[in-house]
Amino acid sequence: MRIRFGHRMAAALLCAMTAATVAHAQTRPLQQGPSPAERARPGSDEAALSERLRQEEARLRAERAAYPDHFRRAYAAYPRIPAGALEAIAYVQSRWQSLAPTAENHGHHHMPDAHGVMGLYAGDGFADQVGEAAALLGVPAERIERDPATNILAAAALLDRHLRGKSVSDPESLAPELARYAGFGQAPGDSAIGDYARASFAFDVLLALDRGVNEKGMVVPERPIAWERAFDAETLARLGAPFVRLDVEGDRIETEHYAIDPVSERLVRRPEAAKAPDMQPLSTDYGPAIWNPAHSSNYTASRSASVSAVTIHTAQGSYAGTISWFKNSSANVSAHYVIRSSDGQVTQMVRHGHTAWHVRNHNSYTLGIEHEGYVNNSSWYTTAMYNASAALVRHFCASYSAISCTAAYSGAPSSGINVLPTSVRIKGHQHFSGQTHTDPGINWNWSRYYGLLNPGSGGTTQYLDRFESSVGHFNTSPAYSGSTTGISTASTASRDCSNRRNGNCSLRVLLKDNASSSANWAVRLLSGAGNPGSNVALARANGRVGFWVYSGGSGMSVGVGIDDSDGTERSVSRSLPANQWTYVEWSLTDAAQWNAWVGGANGAITAGTVRLDAIWLYRAQTSYDVNVYVDDVQIRN
Repeated sequence: MRIRFGHRMAAALLCAMTAATVAHAQTRPLQQGPSPAERARPGSDEAALSERLRQEEARLRAERAAYPDHFRRAYAAYPRIPAGALEAIAYVQSRWQSLAPTAENHGHHHMPDAHGVMGLYAGDGFADQVGEAAALLGVPAERIERDPATNILAAAALLDRHLRGKSVSDPESLAPELARYAGFGQAPGDSAIGDYARASFAFDVLLALDRGVNEKGMVVPERPIAWERAFDAETLARLGAPFVRLDVEGDRIETEHYAIDPVSERLVRRPEAAKAPDMQPLSTDYGPAIWNPAHSSNYTASRSASVSAVTIHTAQGSYAGTISWFKNSSANVSAHYVIRSSDGQVTQMVRHGHTAWHVRNHNSYTLGIEHEGYVNNSSWYTTAMYNASAALVRHFCASYSAISCTAAYSGAPSSGINVLPTSVRIKGHQHFSGQTHTDPGINWNWSRYYGLLNPGSGGTTQYLDRFESSVGHFNTSPAYSGSTTGISTASTASRDCSNRRNGNCSLRVLLKDNASSSANWAVRLLSGAGNPGSNVALARANGRVGFWVYSGGSGMSVGVGIDDSDGTERSVSRSLPANQWTYVEWSLTDAAQWNAWVGGANGAITAGTVRLDAIWLYRAQTSYDVNVYVDDVQIRN
């Protein structure tokens, strides 16, 4: 049975380009950490972080104002490149920020620096994309590194070189060319271990196109990807991809070796399927992780001390680039885990029983986690990443008596070296003595992370998404799942700061009718892109899940879906008045508020911990647009 997935010149330009400005982060001298009293001021810490995020957003919007025009010029010069591909590459490599080595981010773990908004490499262990593009365009390499417009044109020239003579009729056909473009040194097929990193890069770029991105002044329009045309089934399963579009109420699609999980809607390998000897889909140390080992020359295959601490890193690079670097035999560096920003995917690269090389004189007793991203851009630190990282560390706390989750740092973030005592067992690279690197830096929210490590420690209300800095869990459009009916694929979900219940922003869900369907609307707004692992675990005991909601039209009602131990349960619906904010919630302990949906669900929330699957929006079919706003998604225990 076949698996079926859902629908869904250069020189003339250079004279008009302007030089980029680069902001340099400041570092602080070595100093002792804040006192316990200082660490106990979450209110002031949150207020400072909120103000910092507001200032960052204003700066990024100003920096990005000229980028759309730069991208338009690049497409005009290289028309073979599909629309949106360059913006998606820039999103994956830099989150649309012009990268330049600084005192704070240069050479983290000796990884090659990426340059400019397109994150181009300049050798030092990876491909010399800057030098190659300079030869193609006939301009100095320094101009490519420093000028955003030239940097974008350089990436276009490099990608166009791979597209010559190829038929690129849709985004799916870009996958092999993106793998060749990635810049990790060896060409595709030269090394099975290198192919995984290249496939991850291609997947991340196509994922940005598939979801669409609307973030602080930059937009990648949503273009649904037919994932089975981009990658073979084995690669899709290994990558934890795709987010499959199908009618999960109607069928469970299976083959001899693969199946669609009805809850996560992902392609998974059947347990009895043959497994590649060097690429197991799961880690033996931590079940949810992909096992993809670092090169044996980059770690010590033993330990001289027992595990007793955890080091939190920011990679100063992409997920795929970090994985590729740890596989490079000359890197002389590694970490136990790498976590992806977009969905919290976890790859393990060094066994717990082995010593990764990530925090100098403290390697012997620590476990290291690299988080995709750069310290000076908070956009990398997504809700999915925080949740995945905290779940991994909670596993450490349960596995090693010397690591207690209550011994995690919970104070204010900082941009410099800030040595903390050894009694703080879970802390950043910058918090250990004898270090020169200052990650995870000023934008890592330690107070939030502590609350995820210690559920319930922050009081009776836990906020899952407040939409103050990003869309959080709800990073897909409302038309993303095949189980959504009645609305057009042009419907969108984006952060909005014009109408909100609390704080500065909310989530705006624009619902547009599907003119070819007379079906009533049943809209599933996926949390964590429909993957339970991307959502935080919620305690069922006395729990009530709710949110504030505003409907711009009459006749709307809402519900939620909860991933339980036996599938997904869907709540009863609550009616909404028009044009006012209303708080709605559902008890996790009242079986009368839940109905069985998929995955063997029994119509009651029975597990000790659960995860939010989706917010449901219902309305009778209509031909006009309806705006719905959501704010402060939360659980109260």
